[in-house]
Order: sequence, then structure tokens, then C-alpha cells
Amino acid sequence: MNVDHADRNFGGADDILFERSGRAGIVTLNRPAALNAVNHRMINALARALAAWEVDDAVGQVVIRAEGRAFSAGGDILDIYEAGRAGHPPVDFFADEYRLNAAIARFPKPYVALIDGMVMGGGVGVSCHGSHRVMTENAVFSMPEVGIGFFPDVGGSHLLSRLPGAFGMYLALTGNRMRHGDARAVGLATHTARADDLSALMQSLCETDDVDAMLTAHTHETARETDDAVMHAIARHFSLDTLDGVLASLAADGEDWAKTVSDTLAARSPTSLVVAFRQIRAGAMLSMDECMRMEFRILNRMLVGHDFYEGIRAAIIDKKSTPHWQPARREAIEQADIDAYFAPPAGGDLDL
Repeated sequence: MNVDHADRNFGGADDILFERSGRAGIVTLNRPAALNAVNHRMINALARALAAWEVDDAVGQVVIRAEGRAFSAGGDILDIYEAGRAGHPPVDFFADEYRLNAAIARFPKPYVALIDGMVMGGGVGVSCHGSHRVMTENAVFSMPEVGIGFFPDVGGSHLLSRLPGAFGMYLALTGNRMRHGDARAVGLATHTARADDLSALMQSLCETDDVDAMLTAHTHETARETDDAVMHAIARHFSLDTLDGVLASLAADGEDWAKTVSDTLAARSPTSLVVAFRQIRAGAMLSMDECMRMEFRILNRMLVGHDFYEGIRAAIIDKKSTPHWQPARREAIEQADIDAYFAPPAGGDLDL
């Protein structure tokens, strides 16, 4: 690929790189040793780049890719944990991240994410809100936040609520992984391609004035990984109107798959399960901006709670120890406590 010139850094240092080639503005996540975990500097640099490229007639489309074996494993969880435990929850980090997610969703030019490898959490936020999401056979999507006492944020309420067959609710509550075939089948991926073809695809993206036609010519269809029986079971259980209904339906199923899913949900933070269920149900009726304001409300409550820090301690600090959720049982959660997650925060709603 012949790069016309490197664009200015936009303040991202070496963690995120920007360049222009032909008609494309190219973004490269460049923290391979950290699995391209997204930090505050990267978020702000990408926001500045998009603002500049939106009004630059020389840029016809934006392409985001990553170095290394992961697209992005999410946000810098340990930094967030340490700041929160020190009494300084990083609200500004999340506010800027959510503004970026909303800006990507409304970006008026083609925004093409080349997802090769793991994409989780914050990585989903900088890729899956774009107009074109290309996944390779190496792509693994997940939103595992409920497993660490958090919730599927970065626009998860908008993305997941719109997947057919209640597949998004299933992903939100279980945190289970999804491969590229399933992602294409439910519409999260708009295209699938072979990893070996990404270099040629990148070259073509820089040269084209018709992104849709070029992607059609350079990508292929792929088979779904999840079989019909499980897809139907997901739709049957996870489309129910209440979380209690979902859990009871799974318990009554009798199949090994349902037992496995039930066991997975039983290990999740009860509070996170209740919040995420309500979040995804609400998100289906909200615009992207409205979803981001709702998620900012939830976030503010999560950052001063117990389960998020306990979940990180158990999963990351103490490595696979058992978390001690508070409350430990769903039945002990008061409705007023859940309502508080969806109420305006003391500092006001997110300004988009």
C-alpha cells in the first residue's frame, strides 16, 4: 500500500496511528502487547481524527484496523480499577468514550472496521458502530461485562437489542463468545473475509470511491456456527418479558445446552444481570444517543458500587477466584436500587 502521507498524530502517541492513503483515512490500534486495550489518550485522538476527516473532502472513507493478534480486548480495566479503588472513579474516561461511540454511529462517511481477532468491550465501541464491519475467521466477539459485575456498555444497549432472535439479550446476559459466521448471520458483521485477504482488501479500500461495491467484490459469505436448534432455543428463552421468566424457562428446558447456560447465569453478578436485562430491553426503543445517555446513568452508579470492583478482583487481580457479589441473590435486590441505575446522575446526563 502506497501511503500518500502520515496524518498528524491527533494526540494518540504511538498507541494509535493515523495516516491517509488514497481516499482512505486509516486508523491503526497499536498496543499489541496490551491486546490493543483502549485508553483515554486513544479515545480522544480518534475523536479528533474523525472530526477532522469528516470535513476533509480528500477523505472518502475511514478504515480502522489493529496490530497483533487481537483487534481490541476492551478498555484498560486495571487502570479503571485502580482509579476507582483510590476514590477517583474515571467518569471522564467513560464520558469521552461514550461520546466517541455516538460520533462513530453518526459519522456521515463509510467507516470500515477490519476485525481480525478478539473484539470485546471498548473494542466493540470503536468498531461495531461503524457502517461496515468486516470480520475474519479469527474474529471473536464478546461483551463479557456482566461476568465482572459491570454491564454491556459502549453502546451495547443499541447494538445488542437490535440483533434478531433475542441473540443480543443472550450475549449480554451470558457474555458468551460469537464467531464470524454467527456475527454475519445476525447482522453484527456486514461482511466476512479471509484474514489472508486483508492486505488486498485494505489496498482496495484506499483506492475506491464505492465502498459497498468493493466490499461485495472482495468478501464472501460464511456458514453460521450455531445450529438451528440452539438458535431457536435462544429465541424461545431470551425473548421472554422478564428475567425471572428467562431463568425459569431455561431451568425447565431439560437440555444440556440450557443447563450450561443456566449455570453460566448463576455465576454472574445478580445486580448486573437485572440491570443488563432492563438495559437491553429499553435500548430497543431508544436512539443511539439516548442509549449512550442511559448507559452513562448506569455507569455512574456502577462506579460507586461493589460488584464491578469485586468482579475485577476475582477475575484479574486474584486470577479466577470466586467473586462475592453483593447482594449474592437476585431475590435480595430491591426494585428501588435498580431504578437508581437508570436515574439521572448527580452531575447531570451525558452531554453529547
